[in-house]
Amino acid sequence: MAAEEQKKVEPEPAMQEIGISEPEHPAMSSNLKYLSLGILVFQTTTLVLTMRYSRTLKEEGPRYLSSTAVVAAEFLKIAACVILVYRDNSCNFRALNRLLSDEIFHKPMETLKLAIPSGIYTLQNNLLYVALSNLDAATYQVTYQLKILTTALFSVFMLNKKLSVYQWLSLVILMMGVAFVQWPSDSPETSSKEISAGSQVVGVLAVLIACFSSGFAGVYFEKILKETKQSVWIRNIQLGFFGSIFGLLGVYIFDGDRVSQNGFFQGYNKLTWTVVALQALGGLVIAAVIKYADNILKGFATSLSIILSTLISYFWLQDFIPTSVFFFGAVLVIIATFLYGYVPKPTGNPIKA
Repeated sequence: MAAEEQKKVEPEPAMQEIGISEPEHPAMSSNLKYLSLGILVFQTTTLVLTMRYSRTLKEEGPRYLSSTAVVAAEFLKIAACVILVYRDNSCNFRALNRLLSDEIFHKPMETLKLAIPSGIYTLQNNLLYVALSNLDAATYQVTYQLKILTTALFSVFMLNKKLSVYQWLSLVILMMGVAFVQWPSDSPETSSKEISAGSQVVGVLAVLIACFSSGFAGVYFEKILKETKQSVWIRNIQLGFFGSIFGLLGVYIFDGDRVSQNGFFQGYNKLTWTVVALQALGGLVIAAVIKYADNILKGFATSLSIILSTLISYFWLQDFIPTSVFFFGAVLVIIATFLYGYVPKPTGNPIKA
């Protein structure tokens, strides 16, 4: 029982957002586990790199607005979830309409509970665009792992969860690793080249706020899920509904003038729609495969994503010059990720009744 409790301290962020708590892992074939690993690595790495590239690519005309991209992702997520609910109801429109009415419109108080985490997730999604407009993908990937720390702390205070010694140790190592990654470099090679398209301070601040919002929203959402039982896809529709409202409000406040001048979809191209699709469907895809991956494989996925992001940032995007301090910090973060999901095997022989 103790081992199972430790596994459930921090549900995967993607799972938190779509309403899936950490499942029990039956014995799965190694092929299925490694397929899950590949999908996890592909989704997390591709989203970060395409978002970074789309925010730094120099093109003629106005750049797409990140606020509208967040709204577009919410609408796409709603559409995908409606299709999944429709499929689950034997492709019957009448059954779909009845289910949506019963679970969403006829339970207004239950639906309103999703407004708080949805608003925070909307803020978080906007902050990720700000972060990747100002930070290279490698630095962002490593720093964003602080969401493990914030989620764990909120779980302790809001859900009264208990962390193991290994998990507390991993959080300390995680903070040390991120501190080393953010350590200023006085290298002439680094200072002579424009590494980032924006302000490092703004980018780091955006990541830190996103980590806190991710941790709080995920734990708050988990608390809601324990009180009520609803379909995963229904929960996503509710989140997407409020997310669209908050997102449109943000568009009106911050980018209303630009939208009125050049349109809602100004600057959109194939790359932009790829980013929108990855952000909208990524969580759903991860939720569909995460049950086949254990904590060790999740650690591998995070580690490989950090390594790939670093290599691609250096060789392809050419917006990042690694230093020995950065590598040391990244290694600490990777170690902390593995250690947090580590569950020690019970010692001694089991007592047979």
